[in-house]
Amino acid sequence: MPMNTVAVIGAGASGLAAIKCCLDEGLKPTCFEKSEDIGGLWRYKFNSEDDRASIYKSVIINTSKEMMCYSDYPIPEHFPNYMHNSKIMEYFQMYAEKFNLLNHIQFKTTVCSIKRSPNFSTSGQWTVTTEKDGEQEVTLFDAVMICTGHHTFPNLPLSSFPGTEHFKGQYLHSRDYKLPDTFKDKRIVVIGIGNSGGDIAVELSRTAQQVFLSTRRGAWIVNRVSTNGYPVDIAKLSRFGSLIQKTFPNLLNCMAEKEVNQRFNHGNYGLLPRHRFGTTAR
Repeated sequence: MPMNTVAVIGAGASGLAAIKCCLDEGLKPTCFEKSEDIGGLWRYKFNSEDDRASIYKSVIINTSKEMMCYSDYPIPEHFPNYMHNSKIMEYFQMYAEKFNLLNHIQFKTTVCSIKRSPNFSTSGQWTVTTEKDGEQEVTLFDAVMICTGHHTFPNLPLSSFPGTEHFKGQYLHSRDYKLPDTFKDKRIVVIGIGNSGGDIAVELSRTAQQVFLSTRRGAWIVNRVSTNGYPVDIAKLSRFGSLIQKTFPNLLNCMAEKEVNQRFNHGNYGLLPRHRFGTTAR
C-alpha cells in the first residue's frame, strides 16, 4: 500500500508539529513555506511583510515554557520561564534539527491554490498548485493540513474613526509597530487593552511624552508571575482548578478577582470590568 502524502501549508509552530506527527504516523509530509525560514509569527523582521504575521522586537511569550513546549521535546531548563521571541525561534530550530524536519520543507514556495482533484469522490485527493522562482508546479496529495495561523491580516477599521482622513499625525496597526524609538516625545493613544495593546503602551511610556490606553470596557489584568514566583499558568491551571471552575464557578471567580485586585485595585484605575474573571466580555 502506497505511503499517504500530506501537504502541510506553513512552517510555523503548528506546521513543524504537523510534519513531526505525520512522520510519526508513517505518512509522507511535504511542507510549503512562503518565506525563507521556519518560525512563522515568531520570526521577527523589522519590515512587515504582506500575507505574513508580524511581531514587535520586544515580544515575550505569554505562556510559560512548560506550557508551550512540544510534548516530545521539552524546552531546555536554562531558558527563561517566559521567552523572548528570539529564544522561541532558537527552540523551533532545535526542534526541527532534532527530528530532521527541514528536509521535508520547501522554502520560498507559495501555495497558489488547493482544489479537490477531478476524482475526489473516489480518491479523496487534493490538487495543490505551488510556485517557486516564477515556475508553477501541480501535485496530488492524499491530505492537506493548513497551518498558517490567524494573525496574518490586521484589523484596522478606519470607518469606525471618523476624521482619520484629516488627521495629520501617524496611525498604524500593531503589526507595523517594531520599536519605540521613532515615537520619542510624542503623544500617543493605544487603542485596545489586549496583550499587544498593554505591551506597546508600557514600552512607549518610557520614550513618549504621554501615552493614553483606550479601551471600550474594563479588563482583568493578570501578571505572568504568580505566588512564590511560579509562572501563573503553572500555579493556577490544573485539573483540580478546572473541576472547581465547573462545580463552583462563582467561588473561583471571586477568589481570582480578589487576588488580582490585591496587586492593584482595578476600580481605582477605571479598569473594573462588568464581566466576571475568566468569562468573555459581551
